[in-house]
Amino acid sequence: MIHIRSQEEIDKIRESCKIVVDSIQKAGEALKEGITSRELDIIIEKNILSYNAEPAFKGYQGFPASACISINEAVVHGIPNDEPILTGSLVKIDVGVKKDGYFGDAAKTFYVGSIPKKVLLLLKITREALYKGIEVAKWGNRLSDISHAVQTHVEEHNFSVVRQLVGHGIGTELHEEPQVPNYGKPGRGPRLKPGMVMAIEPMINIGGYDVITAEDGWTVKTADSSMSAHYEHTIAITKDSAEILTQGL
Repeated sequence: MIHIRSQEEIDKIRESCKIVVDSIQKAGEALKEGITSRELDIIIEKNILSYNAEPAFKGYQGFPASACISINEAVVHGIPNDEPILTGSLVKIDVGVKKDGYFGDAAKTFYVGSIPKKVLLLLKITREALYKGIEVAKWGNRLSDISHAVQTHVEEHNFSVVRQLVGHGIGTELHEEPQVPNYGKPGRGPRLKPGMVMAIEPMINIGGYDVITAEDGWTVKTADSSMSAHYEHTIAITKDSAEILTQGL
């Protein structure tokens, strides 16, 4: 079931999204060579709690932390740990928040020190692909138009779209219908309607699109150990265009 949210509900989701953005920004400001992902997770959790909100990921299906922090070839769902982050690393910070019964979700890829030009291009194209998807998230278009826009932009630049992971609806649950793949043919799936709220999140690899799950049961990594990037916004479909509820990342 795809929920159509009222303006009041969207406003509540937006409040959770503001906390998500602020938490990711604070972690990004603290990110430097030698800091650990666990230290970043502590910063994020303290910030969320300061708003009298809940870290949506902590305890979700047993996940042990407040943020997913995925390094280099880790695509998503990285568990924060005590290993110092090295210069040249890609650091994907994914945060979810629940406040007053409504959820927000976003992710951003940061880097430490200097990285190769091709990796910089990977970040640029992944972020652009997110916005290409948001551009077509309009009333009357179909769900797969988002997927197709993301895939087209990514593959034009010879990167690959992870197929085993998808974006999702969001509202009173962290993950709701519909699933939002980052690849596919246009013109398929349900029509987009005002009040639909979803998280669009391209996960893009420099190498092949295949992924594996690490022994910890959570961290999803590229099968060929190539670098991966991840950006995510929560959006609401309106009568005119999509509103980015996690604006500011």
